[in-house]
Amino acid sequence: MADEEKRVKKYEWARGALAAVVVLLMAAFLLVLSSTFYPVGLGPRQPIPFSHRVHVHVKQLSCLMCHTTVTEQRRAGIPPLQTCLLCHQRIIRTYPYIEKLRQAFAQGKPIIWQRVNWVPEFVYFDHSLHLNKGIDCGHCHGNVAMMDRVVAARKFEMGFCIQCHREKNATHDCFTCHR
Repeated sequence: MADEEKRVKKYEWARGALAAVVVLLMAAFLLVLSSTFYPVGLGPRQPIPFSHRVHVHVKQLSCLMCHTTVTEQRRAGIPPLQTCLLCHQRIIRTYPYIEKLRQAFAQGKPIIWQRVNWVPEFVYFDHSLHLNKGIDCGHCHGNVAMMDRVVAARKFEMGFCIQCHREKNATHDCFTCHR
């Protein structure tokens, strides 16, 4: 019987080890799956949480309400705090992050946002030129209207720009972008 008990214990141990390996593999699979598909569109944490989804999709504010110079100037830029306060002087004033925004404005202190999109310094890019040619912001920036925290939709690399210029029959002259 002792040999039988040893075989049973060895079998139970092997079965337990196999079950542990299966559980670990499943956990690893779920971790990879969850980090790949959920959450979607979660960009860097900002000093004041700002949801484009709420402001653009739910409240239906135009991008141009905040990014006022994007059709006239090279950069879209981050709106000044007084733009936020056009609404938030009266709306949800006591929300802690809105209070933080109002205090920063009152003290003349900037909010330092985490940059999400950029092109290399040696590249000249003009937002107004592209918008005035009818290029939708979403072509480069993705569906920002559905993002709570903005995430870079793509890397702005030369291949992406050249492909777009080919599709739109735009110039390929090197000095258009490299000045």
